[in-house]
Amino acid sequence: MLVVENLDLCYGDAQALAGVSLEVRQGAVVAIVGANGAGKTSLIRAIAGILKPKRGRILFRGQNIAGLESHRVCNLGIGQVAEGRQVFPTLTVHENLLMGAMIPRAKKRRAENLDRMLALFPRLRERTGQAAGTLSGGEQQMLAIARCLMGEPELVMFDEPSLGLSPAMAQAVLDTIVDLNRQGLSCLLVEQNVAASLELASDAYVLENGAITLSGTGAALLADDRVRQAYLGM
Repeated sequence: MLVVENLDLCYGDAQALAGVSLEVRQGAVVAIVGANGAGKTSLIRAIAGILKPKRGRILFRGQNIAGLESHRVCNLGIGQVAEGRQVFPTLTVHENLLMGAMIPRAKKRRAENLDRMLALFPRLRERTGQAAGTLSGGEQQMLAIARCLMGEPELVMFDEPSLGLSPAMAQAVLDTIVDLNRQGLSCLLVEQNVAASLELASDAYVLENGAITLSGTGAALLADDRVRQAYLGM
């Protein structure tokens, strides 16, 4: 579904990504593991069209989308749940959800998808008229995921979805990702809980200093001594 080939990305003279290549098969959950500053968010933003790579290709269903405007990338079927949730705090839950359906691919089924999101996240149904900024962190993350799904994406990139959440709410968010994947959604996951992300990932990559240094199945990386020592403290 998604193929990244030899991607370079720079911030001025500083190189954030160097020759990054990876694949996301349809229906897969692919985890990106790495320390803070390794380039994980830069990679997601480049795929989403927020950042323009210096060189390399990003193929989505065979089409090179590298450097394409973010709204066009979104309309092709790639969604992003950004780090920090990024809800519109002064808008209501209902208004936030409708914002997710502004792209052309989602407008026709906006009402249908709204009902589906409120069924998927019952807590949001209870708060449809409430300002998003007054929600708890976990509720805001639910809203961020639901807003993304309103755009009918085929692939969703999750950037630190459990960050800042209680253990119970973090697990609930990860369980939601598993459920969405079982329903056919392809996922690219950057998650601070390395063990949890590798457990649910079919494939995984280790990103260090902007370059892929290790790849394999999630289970294989979870058992790898280098990964266990660097990211799991074992």
